[in-house]
Amino acid sequence: MTATTGVIQLEPDGPAGTGLAEMELNPAGFQSPLPVQHLHVYFSGPALGLTVGVWDTTDMQEAFGPYPGDEFIVLLKGGCEIEDGKGGATPIAEGESAMIRNGIPVSWKQDGYLKKFFFTYLDPGAATPQIASADGGVVVHARDVPLTPLDTTDPFVIEGPKPDMAEHVFFENAAGNVFSGLWESGPMESAMRPHPAYEFLQVLEGEVTLTEESGATHSFGPGACFFVPKGTVASWKIDTRMKCYFAKLEI
Repeated sequence: MTATTGVIQLEPDGPAGTGLAEMELNPAGFQSPLPVQHLHVYFSGPALGLTVGVWDTTDMQEAFGPYPGDEFIVLLKGGCEIEDGKGGATPIAEGESAMIRNGIPVSWKQDGYLKKFFFTYLDPGAATPQIASADGGVVVHARDVPLTPLDTTDPFVIEGPKPDMAEHVFFENAAGNVFSGLWESGPMESAMRPHPAYEFLQVLEGEVTLTEESGATHSFGPGACFFVPKGTVASWKIDTRMKCYFAKLEI
């Protein structure tokens, strides 16, 4: 595992001084000529089946087949289409975020350069699900959906006034342990507690500051993406209303 606990900020070009490493590719994985791809993994737990990182590629089209994992993506540059093999395709544009279901029969296609953050879960102990149709398997997230007020502040233990929180869940995987959605909270401050899930967050509005038990602080504003491994002990502070996309693995 490349990391255990501790808040991780994702940078589009990888950590300073590290960058992205060129990948070795198998031509059998592509319908198109072989592209050039690079990768930096911020978090990897092979036994867990979760990988978080940044990836780029030149134009290409992958071979048609089952999508390899439940994956949340943030398209930083470029756009793509997820083709369903029946003449249909779901476009994902630059700046959009989406969830792709494990096992759906599709082909990733794009023209030009693309870069993405990704949060991918592929259970190493489970067989690839047999899914006949890609219908509904690619969920492009929207910022303007109605949110459902939450009657609990879990997993936070609030210090001070109770904030108003609301969310909309876009996606739940077949195993019921991966979710993605839109979450909003008013001003709040939480006690220092272990985080109960592996969670990727993309801040859309507002700002949040996480303080780890070591004293390290991390502040994230609009456009920032970060990852909190399960067990990371930290407090959360939001001074004004905050809205973010989330993808999390509960295991």
